[in-house]
Amino acid sequence: MFTYLLRRLLLMVPTLLGITVVVFAIMASAPGGISAQSLVEGLNLEPQAKQAMEDYYNRMYGLDRPLPVQYLRWLNNVSPVGFTVAGDGGLSGFSLWKGSDLGTSFRYGRPVADLIAERLPVTLLLNLLSIPLIYGVAIAVGVRAATARGGRFDTASGIVLLGLWSVPTMLAGVLMIGLLASEQYWQWFPTGGLSTLEAAAMPFMPHWERMTDPLLLLALSGLSTAALVALALYAPRRIRAGAAGLLGMLLGGLMAAQQAGVGPGLHLFLGGLFGGGLALTAAVAGPVLRVWLLGGLGAGMGMGLALILAGDGFVPGFLLDRIWHLILPVICLAYGGFAFLAKLTRSSVLENLLSDYARTARAKGVEEHDILWHHVLRNSLLPLITVSATLLPSLLAGSVIVESIFSIDGMGKLAVEAVQTRDRELVLSVTLISGLLTLAGYLLADLGYAIADPRVNYD
Repeated sequence: MFTYLLRRLLLMVPTLLGITVVVFAIMASAPGGISAQSLVEGLNLEPQAKQAMEDYYNRMYGLDRPLPVQYLRWLNNVSPVGFTVAGDGGLSGFSLWKGSDLGTSFRYGRPVADLIAERLPVTLLLNLLSIPLIYGVAIAVGVRAATARGGRFDTASGIVLLGLWSVPTMLAGVLMIGLLASEQYWQWFPTGGLSTLEAAAMPFMPHWERMTDPLLLLALSGLSTAALVALALYAPRRIRAGAAGLLGMLLGGLMAAQQAGVGPGLHLFLGGLFGGGLALTAAVAGPVLRVWLLGGLGAGMGMGLALILAGDGFVPGFLLDRIWHLILPVICLAYGGFAFLAKLTRSSVLENLLSDYARTARAKGVEEHDILWHHVLRNSLLPLITVSATLLPSLLAGSVIVESIFSIDGMGKLAVEAVQTRDRELVLSVTLISGLLTLAGYLLADLGYAIADPRVNYD
């Protein structure tokens, strides 16, 4: 295993070099290219100032050198092993550890490393919140759909997942903002950003003026969660579906009541939509999905009621303000991923449920529950591991759209700005990081194969 890991790590170096060479060549061959003249165009400078700016760019980035020399210069700056550069731009010696310098941005005039250090944590936060949501929902829905093949849940979930997969991310983001964040409809969430201006002066944790308010929050959220979890686990199907349907109709009616000047049509539509959806889910979903859905709904209802009763004395704090801003971007980033992975999980689990080793286990008297979770699911994880190798880079690419729609200053938005302004240093650095994440994802997937399937051996 160690030899395999070492070989894969060494192969990353020429792969990353190839990626950066291609990107550098594309930027250099684009109309206008990257030159000092192209960087100062449109600045309306005096001839002397324009010439001084061109000399500065040529001296700073070597733009007056041949293209191979420019690339080797950038590569030498990025590599921790290479030649040291003197103040006049010449080479002063060779060092085995001179440090890595990603260069200075054309547009911002700041070190690229500082820009990435500011933006990368934001994108990583979005991904760290999205990936568990994607895999948790996908595995739960996919396993349930496979075990109930041809049933109502399988049919309903297939239609819903196909619909989610068909909705483009940009359209979903615009609709979320238009319906759930605008003043015209339900202004429940902010339209963009990661925090409000007032959040900087707030305490980190939520704050109440009265000591009884947090106790009320815990009591209401705990009681409502316990009640709906008990309903999901122990109530008969008809009672469970009826109670969930009434709860959904109530929530839909309350949602419609927030819109002034609307007729009963909106109340009927939202009440039927939420009531029918919750009733169908409570009737056909498995225990895990029912507990997850109804328990989360109960917790949200209890917390919402407690916050309403707390009145104006409640201060959300920086933490809740940040969570409030992240809800819509995370949903927008995750729904397409779990729609695809849920269908993949269903097909993989279904294939293994019908395999010879599963039939042999049934013939030996092994319970169906043990067959599913101890044998079938482990073999069904292999396709998911394969997809996970490209999930992190794809989320980074998908965050380009989400960050642009919700005005979040992350790596995606930074990459778009770099391409639009032909910021070569920034584009090459973002490409280098994206390529590194992709190769790391492939390596982790290979390790995941060995963990999930003992037959895989890299020695």
